[in-house]
Amino acid sequence: MSHRPRKALIIGAGIAGPVAAILLRRAGIESAIYEAWPYSKGIGGGLQIAPNGMHVMDEIGLAGELISRGSIAESFDFYSQEGRRLGSINRDMARRFGQPAVNVCRGTLNEMLVDKAWCACVSLYFDKRLIKIEDRGDQPIIAYFADGTTAEGDFLIGADGVHSVTRRQVVPDGPKPFNTGLIGFGGFVPHAVLNGRATGWNVETTFGQSGFFGYGYCSPDPKDGAMWWSTQPAHGMDAAMFRALDQQTLKQHLRGFHHGWHDPIPAIIEAAENIVVTDTLDVATLPTWSRKRSLLIGDAAHATSPHAGQGASLALEDAMRLARLMQVRQELGATFQAFEAERRPRAEKIVALARRNGNNKRELSAAGAFIRNQMIKWLLPLGAKSMDFMYAYDARAA
Repeated sequence: MSHRPRKALIIGAGIAGPVAAILLRRAGIESAIYEAWPYSKGIGGGLQIAPNGMHVMDEIGLAGELISRGSIAESFDFYSQEGRRLGSINRDMARRFGQPAVNVCRGTLNEMLVDKAWCACVSLYFDKRLIKIEDRGDQPIIAYFADGTTAEGDFLIGADGVHSVTRRQVVPDGPKPFNTGLIGFGGFVPHAVLNGRATGWNVETTFGQSGFFGYGYCSPDPKDGAMWWSTQPAHGMDAAMFRALDQQTLKQHLRGFHHGWHDPIPAIIEAAENIVVTDTLDVATLPTWSRKRSLLIGDAAHATSPHAGQGASLALEDAMRLARLMQVRQELGATFQAFEAERRPRAEKIVALARRNGNNKRELSAAGAFIRNQMIKWLLPLGAKSMDFMYAYDARAA
């Protein structure tokens, strides 16, 4: 096997999987990607690629396209639910960190990455739900899929997200995704809905006495190019229960929850269509990220809740660093150990930060919300400085 290009089986065609395949190709390693879901361009809501993730997008030649199809976020601005400004962070990102932060529709990002992988001669297969991995000594590693087919390779990368099936194979008795007790609602509205407020190209976020609301531009499309999201305490209902409701009932719930919040939040809720509902999950520290010839990357290894805006960027970093380590052509187990030793401290620090940030979005008393808002105003400059380590990281030079 060592005398021919090695072949990677990659489980998951979200973010980490296609980028890993593109970069492994440069290291002389063939890849085939297997995705559980059918191919779709309309999946998910909006997200942000931070400067550290944009360095990887630049490496694979997609930074310019992402900026043109997304929207540069010039700052993150914070407000109280009455509309009082609490402060601003993440200004001048491109100047300070070499790349901007860019908002984008998840479906657009996935389309770009899958198309780039195809152009790099990566094989992609959809409707391939992994059920088992067989790894026996000197034989090829075998992935078994729910449709009865199999695939063989020299090693396997689990890039299949927070609900990773690969994780259950690598760490059979490991932690399950942890529900942080917050429900996420989100979707898209026309640009015009935000025009009543001079947002520019900033992301505006609001802390309520209970919950959180954010919005900003995410594409040049005036019809559907602004993203919004609402984070709320679960109060005994999980995302599946909300997803069982019709759209009008969901909208009525949002109207009630955000009643009295500042403009343009009521207008955004009225304009919302195709509301997406998700549980807010992360995964406790895994005892290991690899087993024999299988390795976990991205959310499969270190799923983070969205409250630090780093899930996608960490996945991009993982793909870059793994490909660079594979170029060294060490023994596979040594490469996997080196990858985990390098990536684990950074990933777990950000997972913990995201969980702490989420605690600011839970239900508080009126006095508690007032104190929190005052703390945000006083401590925001210091807190912003403490987050620079996330954005200053460049996976190409690490």
